[in-house]
Amino acid sequence: MNQLPATGASKSAISPIVIIGALFFIFGFVTWLNSVLIPYLKIACELNHFQAYLVAFAFYIAYFVMAPLSTRTLKIFGFKNGMSVGLVIVALGALIFIPAAMTRTYALFLLGLFVQGSGLAILQTASNPYITILGPAESAAKRISIMGICNKLAGGLAPIILGSVMLKDADKLTASIESMPESEKILQLNELASRVIVPYIAIIAVLALLAVLIYRSGLPEVDTDAEDENIAASNEGKNSLFDFPHLILGVFTLFLYVGVEVMAGDTIISYGSSQGIPLETAKFFTGATMVSMVLGYIIGIICIPKYMKQETAMKLCSMLGFFLSLGAIFTSGYVSVACVALLGLANSLVWPSIWPLALAGLGRFTKAASSVLVMGICGGALIPLGYGALADAWDPQTAYWIMVPCYLVIWYYAIAGHNLGRKSKSAAIG
Repeated sequence: MNQLPATGASKSAISPIVIIGALFFIFGFVTWLNSVLIPYLKIACELNHFQAYLVAFAFYIAYFVMAPLSTRTLKIFGFKNGMSVGLVIVALGALIFIPAAMTRTYALFLLGLFVQGSGLAILQTASNPYITILGPAESAAKRISIMGICNKLAGGLAPIILGSVMLKDADKLTASIESMPESEKILQLNELASRVIVPYIAIIAVLALLAVLIYRSGLPEVDTDAEDENIAASNEGKNSLFDFPHLILGVFTLFLYVGVEVMAGDTIISYGSSQGIPLETAKFFTGATMVSMVLGYIIGIICIPKYMKQETAMKLCSMLGFFLSLGAIFTSGYVSVACVALLGLANSLVWPSIWPLALAGLGRFTKAASSVLVMGICGGALIPLGYGALADAWDPQTAYWIMVPCYLVIWYYAIAGHNLGRKSKSAAIG
């Protein structure tokens, strides 16, 4: 995997990192709005748990559907211009929210989410390997952690800012809606649905502006099709991604990881409400998850690679996630909700570790491998949807059992899975 030229690295790396950091902030903001959209649309469109979690499904399934096209987009436009294309597509998805709100049509909301997810698939395919390549391989998790802070700061702000608009007086409306005459109920729900219009117009404007800024920026292009001599020698005779078992298992691990990360952020507001906590209070819970993730990223920036390897951080995080999942299941009220929020800390260093570990030694296969890893993000579509089905069948708390085996698989990848098919353990990024 080629890195950007080392000459004047400290000077030349500042601008790319700032630009990519802004990018991570924006798609963090868009992504974690789902935590507000789930309870918001559940009320506005009169949905059950399963139907409400189609929000996450429509958004994240786009990563699976569109990832192969993302590779083609990057081959045509390159990394930098590909990011601009992705931002424009996200803006188009946000635009669909306006007619969806005007007509209170759930299918249109889902279409808008799918289009946004499609644009983010291109952004993720470009930005994650780009920041991985932007310096030494052994400190890639540190750079991705910096990007994660940008992402999760936005994720903490999004539900608070939008929640204060979209979920204002939602508890009162939910309590009174059943006793309303049908005509008044329709008026109230239409007013609730219309609250999304102004915020999404602002989001569209910011996305369009950032697309122009990135297109006109001096962001350097990188050539991942060329390989250095060591990687070329180790990849001799390899013709497809299936010749890299550590990558294939990495995709599955990423699938499970994104599922539990999305659950920790997107289910916590609804789960808090199911524990008897008012929505006016619960709207802050996603922010708590994001704060705990940012804390984990800061630990990663300080400790990786100086005090611990990327895979060591991943081992510790997966074990913490395992025990916090059990804590959420076997406690109640604010303590149980706190266990879900602290999953942010457990999740924080998994994503930054999976990418460099899975892409290690891929060389000319990096772009294709990146798009396949992005396909793994569809775990955010399927696992929360499974949680929603279990929440309807059992209850929202018992449904958290779905996370326990996910963390065990992540732990295995950190222990041994990232070395599958590689010549020696020393070959792994560490």
